[in-house]
Amino acid sequence: MYKQRLHQDKQLSKLILAIIIASMMNCAFALSTDKQQDIEIEADSAEMDDIKGITIYRGNVIVDQGSIHMTGDIMTVYNDADGEMELVIMEGRPATYRQLPDDSKIYDEAEALQMEYYTLKDYVILIDKALVTQEGLRFSGKRIEYDTISSRVIAKGDTKTAKTQGDDKKKKNDGRVKITIKKKKQE
Repeated sequence: MYKQRLHQDKQLSKLILAIIIASMMNCAFALSTDKQQDIEIEADSAEMDDIKGITIYRGNVIVDQGSIHMTGDIMTVYNDADGEMELVIMEGRPATYRQLPDDSKIYDEAEALQMEYYTLKDYVILIDKALVTQEGLRFSGKRIEYDTISSRVIAKGDTKTAKTQGDDKKKKNDGRVKITIKKKKQE
């Protein structure tokens, strides 16, 4: 009975995780109305190379598009031969993302030291100290990958072990994938 309940809890956690990531990153951080809005970018400096198809924004980078708000230290945009956006990389300490989903009053949030968005593949990768928060759910890991087309999520922890303070014993659970599901308040 206990093993069956534990298996059900694990399956529920996996389902909730997929729903969290899918709703947060649907179409790579874009709500239906957000994609129709203008993109505003602020930075301390910008450098564009039309021949290579690369634009680099440096220093307190802020990106707004509809309800989407992103921040970072450096944002690099790679364009294909036709000038279409192919890859966006946002780096920061951490880089942050916030968006208000349809029919919600609570923002979805994500952060990582690096965020990559592959526009042609609709693929998002949060790298190093990745954290996703959505309506009482919190999910963290070393790396979180999301395929927006197939709604496939891959989360990885840090496989390296860390030493505890003042102790030579190695502690493995520091770098594991972690999800926290907050209980709803009963009325």
